[in-house]
Amino acid sequence: MLGFRYLKAPATQYVLQYKSGKVVRQGAGLSFWYFAPTSVIAQIPISSVDVPFAFAEVSADFQEVTVQGNLTYRVADAARLATLLDYTIDLWGRYRSEDPSKIAERLVQAMQTAARSFIQSQPLRKLLSASDGLVERISSSLGQSQSVLQLGVEVLEVSVASIKADPEMAKALQAEAREQLLKQADEAIYARRNASVELERTIRENELQTEIVVAQKQRQVRETQMQAEIAVEQQRSSLVETRVANERKEAEARGAALQSILAPVRDLDWRTLLAMQGNADASTMIASAFDQLSRNAEKIGQLNISPDLLQSLLQDKK
Repeated sequence: MLGFRYLKAPATQYVLQYKSGKVVRQGAGLSFWYFAPTSVIAQIPISSVDVPFAFAEVSADFQEVTVQGNLTYRVADAARLATLLDYTIDLWGRYRSEDPSKIAERLVQAMQTAARSFIQSQPLRKLLSASDGLVERISSSLGQSQSVLQLGVEVLEVSVASIKADPEMAKALQAEAREQLLKQADEAIYARRNASVELERTIRENELQTEIVVAQKQRQVRETQMQAEIAVEQQRSSLVETRVANERKEAEARGAALQSILAPVRDLDWRTLLAMQGNADASTMIASAFDQLSRNAEKIGQLNISPDLLQSLLQDKK
């Protein structure tokens, strides 16, 4: 209507109105009427923007790696950015140039430049697990980059999703890592078996030590029993010796008694003893006489024995 238009910008849009090359109105989320033939409107988004990135670089050992991640930024100084890039819009709200899309490219280039120095200083094996170090290096470089500061842009976050090596090299590294893991597994199995053998040896030593202690205790018990048996045998020997001594003394006493009994009759003739006991008969006396005669035969000149005497002796014997 006669060139007047109404603009209503959301809170995430920073609006600048130019007239005759000067800024006459600016701010976030403005709503106003303006005269289109004499006004130039620029809209700069100030909300956070996510920019995915992926680029390839070469590591310190000349191996190609691919880095993928995401960059989040927002416009901190829209007025400064409007002086560097064309954010003006036409009557239908479309950007007049492609400058708004260049800011993401510039940030990715700045980020890739910061990442290149880090990637080229690390070998591939170490680089594959150094995503945190890469993020720290990129964030620090972007925070100090003059090109980023001049754009009036604030980098909110840099994240690295993956760092991948060439497929063939990745397979080689996986094979090497697999062999290392298998080696570690074998070492773990060996350590476990060794620990089991050591534990078994300890258990066996404890069992042998227990057997030794039991054997020592049994030996002590046997020695105690033997000492007890020796003591009993010694007491028994002492008893036998005492009994023998007592029997000897009794025998000596009986012998002394017998000697004292026989002493009065020791020198008597047996015939006298028989006569004293009243057991001497005629045949015995005659036999004694003949015995005396035989002993003194050299003194007898002639001895006559009558038949009647012999017959009487024989009859008495019968």
